Amino acid sequence: MTWARDDYTVTDDRDRLDLEAVHAYLTRSYWSTGVPLEVVRRAAAESVTFGLYLEGEQVGYARVVTDRATFAYLCDVYVLEEHRGRGLGRWLVECVMDHPGLQGLRRWLLTTQDAHRFYERLGFDRTTFPERFMTIDRPGLYLDEPSARASNRLAVTGATSRSTQTHTSR
Repeated sequence: MTWARDDYTVTDDRDRLDLEAVHAYLTRSYWSTGVPLEVVRRAAAESVTFGLYLEGEQVGYARVVTDRATFAYLCDVYVLEEHRGRGLGRWLVECVMDHPGLQGLRRWLLTTQDAHRFYERLGFDRTTFPERFMTIDRPGLYLDEPSARASNRLAVTGATSRSTQTHTSR
């Protein structure tokens, strides 16, 4: 599906994505610092992706992780700095949410460090029940930090131990 506005287009055409450009942006973002290109490729392959283009050049991106039935997680949304201030970020997210394959979902989720007001204007609310949500957060995972790798091993080992322990105690 493709949307057009002025000289810009948004499309879910995966073949048009410039994943090296997406990687270049994400690796310097606060949420994916140091993410490897292969991880960006794998994430895009398993998600519904959207590119924002000006005359064929990719200037923005958004990705949705979803089961296409009940839930969607909006992530990796960006517009290059030189194209901001034109309403393109809002338009990109509106296109994402208008996508026919993403209709009728019970819950949309996203996380942000600094764009709460932006997303609130698009209908998102701060969670009413934060006590219901839990996360495993591994900042620095892509940065070759020994503490991040150790944290990952401990979380997986701990989860496995609890799972095994629960299973064997039945």
